Amino acid sequence: MQGYRFILKYLLLLGCFISLSSFGQTVGKEDSVLVVSDTTVKVDPIVHKNSQQVDDLISYAKKFLGTPYRYGGMTPSGFDCSGFINYIFGNFGFELTRTSYGLAEFGQTVKLADIQPGDLMFFKGSNVHSTQVGHVAMVVEVSPGVIKFIHSASGGVAINTFNTSKYYIPRFIKAKRLDYGVKN
Repeated sequence: MQGYRFILKYLLLLGCFISLSSFGQTVGKEDSVLVVSDTTVKVDPIVHKNSQQVDDLISYAKKFLGTPYRYGGMTPSGFDCSGFINYIFGNFGFELTRTSYGLAEFGQTVKLADIQPGDLMFFKGSNVHSTQVGHVAMVVEVSPGVIKFIHSASGGVAINTFNTSKYYIPRFIKAKRLDYGVKN
């Protein structure tokens, strides 16, 4: 199993890097526009292609709205960002790495234009000048020009809108899609 994880991680790392130049990719003629830090991003409004399992993950995550933030927290008495994602996915039999920067190494990198509910978004932490992942959130809704995500931050578990956030837009690093068919 360790050998499989190493090979999988190695293969995933080959395709992990998202470049700023890919943000402006044209997706189609009738797409909505999302502005991200002076960059125009096309968002496909018909991107709700998630499975029942993703719907179940999102519904379960929403049950914890308002749960307080707790550094290192991994239970409903309090979550940090990666503890929350681990708890949600763990309820469905997935074993994930504990940290947000560790989670950022799994899955397939997804352009903002292709983001779907269930994808994970990774951000810099409080230091906007950092280059390292310090926060993780799960996409819960994509509609014309809007990406909403659920996460645990200083105010507790909440849903935020990415494209209107002056805090999260400059901190966005990448989005990843996990393979929901693979469990440890």
